[in-house]
Amino acid sequence: MSITKKISILFIISLILMSIIGYWIDSINSQRIDSLIKDKYLKIANEIYQNIDNTSLVNQIIKEYKLKPITKNQTKEEKILYSEAHTFGSISIFHKGFDDELILHIKYLEDEYILKTQDEKNLNEKFTLNILVFLDVFVLLLIFLYIIKLLSPLKKITKEIESFSKGDLSARIKIKSNDEIGILANTFNKMANNLEELIKTREALLRDIGHELRTPIAKGKFAIEKIDDFSQKELLKKIFSDLEILTNELIELEKLNSSKLDITRFSAETLILEALDKLYINDEKKINLIIEDDFKIEGDLNYLCITLKNLIDNALKYATSFPIIIKAKNQTILVENKGEKLSKELAYYLKPFTQELAQRNGFGLGLSIVDKILNRHFLKLEYEYKNKSNIFKINFK
Repeated sequence: MSITKKISILFIISLILMSIIGYWIDSINSQRIDSLIKDKYLKIANEIYQNIDNTSLVNQIIKEYKLKPITKNQTKEEKILYSEAHTFGSISIFHKGFDDELILHIKYLEDEYILKTQDEKNLNEKFTLNILVFLDVFVLLLIFLYIIKLLSPLKKITKEIESFSKGDLSARIKIKSNDEIGILANTFNKMANNLEELIKTREALLRDIGHELRTPIAKGKFAIEKIDDFSQKELLKKIFSDLEILTNELIELEKLNSSKLDITRFSAETLILEALDKLYINDEKKINLIIEDDFKIEGDLNYLCITLKNLIDNALKYATSFPIIIKAKNQTILVENKGEKLSKELAYYLKPFTQELAQRNGFGLGLSIVDKILNRHFLKLEYEYKNKSNIFKINFK
């Protein structure tokens, strides 16, 4: 899960908790204030009730507490806060709608007062509380947006680093800031510049070495033809052929460190046939091809062909009997040959210039190239020895 999603989830949780707490505090505060108001105006109502026969005193009380006489038609009692019947009358207190107003209904015999009041303290306290809750939510939202803005460059940094890791040496992070993210971007750009220069210098050196090696090899092959001694001639041919193979494999191995993969979609059968096409096989009976599942593969066809070609070449080279088996099934391609079990773990043979001591045929670079190509595709080479057969598998699941 990305950092942005985690922060969003935390923000939503915080917002919900703050809303619940705000509602809870508002509810408790409203009940407390309503209780205080009820007690206050209950005292006033009782005072009016006790002096209801003294009109001047009642008017004085009404004026003192800023009460406003209204008619029954103006009342819309929705909530009864207090109601008590007396011997000759009654006292009731109502809450009017959503307003912070109370209706006092005082009745004694034929005398009746319906008074309305608005408590400014209650209104102000509720309004202040609502403003504070709103400000808390607003500040939380601003903090969330600010954090998202601070972290937004991380997506760009991640994208450029992934591009660089996949072989795009020109990938750079264009972020200008003086914080840790800006320092990270600048540090990566400096590192990328150094690596790009180093890789390009090494590639140029490798091309020059390859060119310089191929020239004397070609001249040596031409000079061999003038030698009359057949045994010496064949020996020299083998030496120059090995030098050419070693040069090509070293160049191919080095290219894998910097080349960009050309990802396409193709079938397992296409991959196998392309790999076989890269080999010179004088007897097709040496290979038993089985396509049980012609599944689809996404990858660089050229490099995966080199991988499978090397596995098939090794199987042919070290088989004690034929045919070798190439099989495609269950999203897996396997190459199987009859032979002795490997004396060491597979990881040993994935290193350059390593092979069985008893089988010094080649330079031990084939499986190293296979491993590098599969690593670039986030795949892994698997090995098992079963029924006196060496089985190498590439699992494309």
